[in-house]
Amino acid sequence: MSHEKYLACIDACNSCADACDHCSTACLQEEHVAQMERCIRLDIDCAALCRFAAAAMARSSEHVSDICRLCALLCEACAAECSKHDHDHCMECADACRSCAQACQAMLA
Repeated sequence: MSHEKYLACIDACNSCADACDHCSTACLQEEHVAQMERCIRLDIDCAALCRFAAAAMARSSEHVSDICRLCALLCEACAAECSKHDHDHCMECADACRSCAQACQAMLA
């Protein structure tokens, strides 16, 4: 299998990982950082899994479907948490997570 069929999903995963990295760093600068703990933790997990998923797709791993299914679930959880916060970086991260989840689900279909 060629990894080209995964290019849109790879791009979405990489964009999501970047948005999550930015969000977690920005959350650490917020006045009430303790209230941002779950958001930060999910951002870190989501970024790591998105990068892993992108790498799995790039090498056409035999486990790409399972990895992308998990990636979509984590992206949805991260989007839900980020949506609870009014910060621009959280809203942008939530959008990137939703887009990535949709790309992963579309790739699985």
